[in-house]
Amino acid sequence: MSENTRNFCIIAHIDHGKTTLSDRLLEFTGTIQKRESQEQLLDAMDLERERGITIKAHPVRMMYKAKDGITYKLNLMDTPGHVDFAYEVSRSLAACEGALLIVDAAQGVEAQTVANVHLAEKQKLKIIPVINKIDLPNADLAEACRQLEEILAIPSDEAVLASAKQGIGIEEILEAVVARIPAPPDNRDARLRALVFDSTFDMYRGVVIYVRVVDGAIKAGDVVRLMATNNAYEVKEVGIFRPQYPKFVPQPELGPGDVGYCIANIKSASEVKVGDTLTTSRLPADKPLDGFKELQPMVFSGIYPINSADFEHLKAAMGKLQLNDAAFHYMAESSVALGFGFRCGFLGLLHMEIVIERLRREFDMDIIATYPSVIYEVLKTNGELLKVDNPEVLPDPSVIEEIREPLVRCFVMIPNEYISPMLQLIMEKRGVVDHTETLDPKRVMLTADMPLNEILVDFVDKMKSITRGYGSMDYEHAGYRADKLVKLDMLVNGEIVDAFSSIVHRDKAEARGRAIATKLKEVIPTQLYQVAIQAAVGGKIVARESISALRKNVTAKCYGGDISRKRKLLEKQKEGKKRMKAIGQVNIPQEAFIEVLKTN
Repeated sequence: MSENTRNFCIIAHIDHGKTTLSDRLLEFTGTIQKRESQEQLLDAMDLERERGITIKAHPVRMMYKAKDGITYKLNLMDTPGHVDFAYEVSRSLAACEGALLIVDAAQGVEAQTVANVHLAEKQKLKIIPVINKIDLPNADLAEACRQLEEILAIPSDEAVLASAKQGIGIEEILEAVVARIPAPPDNRDARLRALVFDSTFDMYRGVVIYVRVVDGAIKAGDVVRLMATNNAYEVKEVGIFRPQYPKFVPQPELGPGDVGYCIANIKSASEVKVGDTLTTSRLPADKPLDGFKELQPMVFSGIYPINSADFEHLKAAMGKLQLNDAAFHYMAESSVALGFGFRCGFLGLLHMEIVIERLRREFDMDIIATYPSVIYEVLKTNGELLKVDNPEVLPDPSVIEEIREPLVRCFVMIPNEYISPMLQLIMEKRGVVDHTETLDPKRVMLTADMPLNEILVDFVDKMKSITRGYGSMDYEHAGYRADKLVKLDMLVNGEIVDAFSSIVHRDKAEARGRAIATKLKEVIPTQLYQVAIQAAVGGKIVARESISALRKNVTAKCYGGDISRKRKLLEKQKEGKKRMKAIGQVNIPQEAFIEVLKTN
């Protein structure tokens, strides 16, 4: 009965207590026993546990007997809070009718809280505000309520007060879910339409599709069709999710409003597209469900296997990972220095870090990633517009009219006392502060337009250290702007090393070149002749470091005797070094690439 079903997710800023609250809800409804319980129960990945963050949205079903005596089926999704995983959040929202919005009583509304509320409102979800951590000594309930009303336009009297850690207000939250979130429509007799909101790969069973049934019902034995690819499959098993082993629990069928999984003998990861609609092959639906907009990657990096023989393994691993992370894109490329590899697109730097770490852990891959870059627009003198995500394919400077870089609009929330150093950091990163808004007596929100490549690497870290961890930021794409951008090349012994090339602002080229040259000087082994490491913009050298030659003591065998004997030996050595330098080649070890990419 779909009138007793409730589909909801939990949205919040990082560290506001989403995962702890989902743990308490699972315990309270008896979905897990106290003895089976552990912290961060829905965070299945080791990475999520280590970092204390949620990376994947995790669906789970709970049965709850409400005060009215009716037992309700609650489908819950715990979503990530970091801006880089906003796509996971948007996909989870599409499978729900309501959302619990968690606000930390001590920290109040933060940047990602606002972004997630806008996402939920766009999907027309019923939002239930929950003010969490009310047991903290520095909790300010009045301020949190005021921010709910003024920043998010949500009436504060709707808020449920809770402390997930202490187990306060858990029953009230469940009662609010049952009372306020609408039941999914009961379209059992309609033609099957189920939204594919996620998928994963099982070594023995192939692709496991996560679905939210909107119309009709699905059971084992049905022949279903994916509407984007038009491929038909026979369903082998359908079921629901449990938080602990066995995670997949088979069911006779999934009806309207149900969230569950479907296994249908799909062997290849490329056949499933997240956001697709599943329908029956015999009586297909007239039109697919609204999927999710294709997300454009913001950050690009080359990923190469350290051992070139692992190329095919890496390709297979990336296919399986993309199935589980639809925001990750990749295509094959090759580099003179690093061999064959892939050009990969990510939503942000944390996303890139997580993908690389997952490739290493889950697929046991030995890989190296190049310096992250963004997509630049290059206008040529003949009027042609190119999109460039790799410095290697940048045309000759003589045919470039202008290079435009992507901008982002950043919303930075910080305590008042840190305005001055924060403005300085934004200026350092070539940003322009648009306006400043006072949120409450303690905090302000700065809105600034900044180049995306400037905030890629260390902006968030610097912001956190300036604000003692109290700052938070969110960003959205804001078009392109032309600027004085140049290609910086690194030359070792007069030869360009393509792996170290990057597109930088002319004013920062010298400092960047010097930093890489200094690092290379440390990691390239000493040769028998002097090696010059140079940073060049076009034909102009902007920075240089030299690795001194390894000197063999050729005069060691001369005991006394005439000075001309020693001089003759030294001259001979000098000639040899000159000849060696002319024909010698510096082999840069793999560790050098890894070290330099680490420093950047």
